[in-house]
Amino acid sequence: MSDPVHGIRLGSASVRLGGKLVLDQLDLTLTEQRIGILGRNGSGKTTLLRLISGLIAPDGGLVRVEGFDPFTDRKAALSALGILFQNPDHQILFPTVEEELAFGLIQQGLPRAEATARAHAALDREGRGPWAKAPVTSLSQGQRHYLCLLSVLLMQPRTILLDEPLAGLDLPTQVRLARRFAALPQRLITITHDPATLQDADRVVWLEAGKVAADGPPSTVLPAFTAEMARIGARDADADLAG
Repeated sequence: MSDPVHGIRLGSASVRLGGKLVLDQLDLTLTEQRIGILGRNGSGKTTLLRLISGLIAPDGGLVRVEGFDPFTDRKAALSALGILFQNPDHQILFPTVEEELAFGLIQQGLPRAEATARAHAALDREGRGPWAKAPVTSLSQGQRHYLCLLSVLLMQPRTILLDEPLAGLDLPTQVRLARRFAALPQRLITITHDPATLQDADRVVWLEAGKVAADGPPSTVLPAFTAEMARIGARDADADLAG
C-alpha cells in the first residue's frame, strides 16, 4: 500500500503525560506493510502505539487512520486496527477462551451465538478446539499471547499494532509467533527496543525522547541505532541519571 488514504498519518502530534512532553510534534505517514518503531525505554514508542490505536488523544496536532480519527471514531477503529500488547494479562478480559475470542466480534455487532460459533471454528482451524471451554488461567504465557493474537485476527483488522510481541517468551514460542506474523496479510507496526526483530521490516522509525531520530530502511537505521546504544552503554548510566 502506498496511498496515504489507506495508511496512518500524524500531523504535528504531541502527547503530554503527567505534565511531561512524551511525543513532540511528530509528523509521520505510515503506509508500508512492515513498519518498525524502534527506541529504548522511555523514548515514547508505546505512547505512539496508544496514540495510533486511539486509546489516547493527542494534546496537539492530529492523528488519522485511513482518514478517520481513531480516538473519536471507535467503531471505525475496531475494523481498521488490532492491538497485541506485550503482556497478554493486560489484554484478556474474560475467564474462558471462547468468551475472550467472542468479545471483539460482539463489539463489532455480531450476535453472541454467531460470535461464539466463529470463535469455536477459529480454534478448530488452529487445531486448538479443546481450548474453547478452558479457563484462560490454565494457559501458559505463550498460549495466552497466542489467544490474544487469535482474538485480534478474528476481527480482521487491516493494521495490527504489536507491542514488543516476542518479549518474555521462550525461543520455540518466539519462532512460532514470528513465523505467524510474517505470513499475515495485514500491515504490521511493531514497537520494540530490539533491532534484531526488525531486520525484515520495510521501514524503521527510530524514536528518541519523543522525536524521530532516524527514519528509513533497516539497513540504514538499525546500524545507527545499535552504534548509538553501544555509545550510551559505554558510559556510566547511573552517573548520568544522578547528574
